[in-house]
Amino acid sequence: MIAIFLSRHHLPQYPFIFPARMSKFLKEHIEFYRQFRSHFQTTGAIAPSGRFLAKAIIKPMANRDEPARILEVGPGTGSFTKQIVKQLRPGDQFDLVELNDAFADMLNHLFETDPSFQQWSSQSKVHVCPIQEFESDEPYDYIISGLPMNNFSPEVVTEIYEAFERLLKPRGVLTYFEYMCVRPIRRVVSTPNERTRIREIDEVISNYLGRYRFRKNWVFANVPPAWVQHLQFTDA
Repeated sequence: MIAIFLSRHHLPQYPFIFPARMSKFLKEHIEFYRQFRSHFQTTGAIAPSGRFLAKAIIKPMANRDEPARILEVGPGTGSFTKQIVKQLRPGDQFDLVELNDAFADMLNHLFETDPSFQQWSSQSKVHVCPIQEFESDEPYDYIISGLPMNNFSPEVVTEIYEAFERLLKPRGVLTYFEYMCVRPIRRVVSTPNERTRIREIDEVISNYLGRYRFRKNWVFANVPPAWVQHLQFTDA
């Protein structure tokens, strides 16, 4: 009914009144929530990340001159992927590693049907496996991760970082996000065993950030607000 009172001039300001666009938006969020309920440990969030966070995540790869090898880990329904494909160029190789079969199917569907994805389908591939088991013939210039580190055991977090280090070029960039203040809050409100797990995860993450982080961004225009961490695995 709202659309009746809008002039044609105003329509572009209200994308929610376009049925096809709304249907796609709802389908993505409903599927994300369904997977969150079924696979909380590996999904980690109740809704896909916002566009401001997505743009901050892909910023390192936006300022490049040469073709690049790009790896996205834990793309989910494609919040970051949509921004990554906008930055792809001829000669790039884009690999996506997703553990969740339903999300992998959604991503493959995008590469088959969405024009912005289709043009890069020959340079892109979705792999369904844990990142710890993923093998590549060549390392990557950029790794972008959406994995919910706070949901894993300290051992798995260590394995994931080791996989990142194995798969990244010496001067390559790893970028990932984490929601602000999640670990400090969970240490206060959790059970003793959970507090121990969170503390040990924090030790692993802090060690890697202390050694390899070269930049940190704040994204307040996200629900919840997030930090974006940028790392290079070099001690030089």
